[in-house]
Amino acid sequence: MEGSGARKEKQELFHVIHKVPFGDSPYVRAKHLQLVAKDLEASIPWFWKAINNGDRIDSALKDMALVMKQKNRAEDAIEAIKSFRHLCSKHAQESLDNVLIDLYKKCGRVEEQIALLKKKLKLIYSGEVFNGKSTKTARSHGRKFQVSIAQEISRVLQGNYKASEAVYLKAQMIDSDSNKACNLGLCLIKQGRFGEARHVLHDVLSGRFRASRDGKVMQRAAELLQETETALLHIGGQKTSKSLEEEAIERISLLLNEWAPLESIFDRSPVFEDIGRLRDEVAS
Repeated sequence: MEGSGARKEKQELFHVIHKVPFGDSPYVRAKHLQLVAKDLEASIPWFWKAINNGDRIDSALKDMALVMKQKNRAEDAIEAIKSFRHLCSKHAQESLDNVLIDLYKKCGRVEEQIALLKKKLKLIYSGEVFNGKSTKTARSHGRKFQVSIAQEISRVLQGNYKASEAVYLKAQMIDSDSNKACNLGLCLIKQGRFGEARHVLHDVLSGRFRASRDGKVMQRAAELLQETETALLHIGGQKTSKSLEEEAIERISLLLNEWAPLESIFDRSPVFEDIGRLRDEVAS
C-alpha cells in the first residue's frame, strides 16, 4: 500500500511540475509531447485530434496555435483559429483574439491586426469586457487577480506601437498634455522614427503641453530624448520618404476617427494618464 501511495504521489508531482493534465486523452497526449517530450511537431496532430473529438477544445485550439507559431507556421495557426473558434466557448473568444493579434503581427498582416485591436478597444469602452464594472477577474498560471480598465487597455496596446501611436495622436487632439506626448514619443522610438520622436519630446521639455511642470514627466521626456539622440547619432539620420509604418498609422487613424465614442474615454476617465505609468512598471 505504501508503494502504491508513493507512486501516486510521484505521478501527481510529475503533473504539477510539468503542468501536464491527468489522463490519456488526445489533449493530454498533446500536452505531454509539447511540455515533456519537447516534440512540438508531434504534438500538433494530437491537438487536432483533441479538437475533432471535442476534448478541451478551448485549450486545444489555443495551445495548438501557439505551438504552430513556435514552428514558424503562424499562417496555419491563423486559419486554424478562424476555422474552429466557433466550436469554442464564449469565454475563450477574448483569449483567442489575443493570440490572433500576436499572429497577425508576426505575419505582417497589419490591417487585420488593426481591425481586431479596434474591436477589442471598442468592447472595453462599451463595457462588454468588464460587464459594466470598473474591474474584471483575470487568470494567469492558475492564479486569479483583478484587472482595471486602464490595465486592460495598456495590455491591449502593449507592444502594438503602431496602434498605440494612433490612439495617443487622437488623445493629443482631444486633450493634449505632457504625459500623452511622452507616450507618443515612446511609440515613435519603438518604430525607429527618431526624428519625429525628438520633435515631440522637445515640445514636452519646452513646456508646450499641460503638466509640463511635473518633475517625473519631465525626467521621463529627458531620458527618452537622450535615447532618441543616441539612436540618431548611431544611424546617421532618418529616411524622409513615407514608410510602410507611416501608411499603417494613417490607416489606424482613419479607423479610430470612425469610432466617435473614443473621445469620451479621454473626457471621462484618467485611463490614458495611467498607461505610461503602467508601461514603465512593466518595463522596470
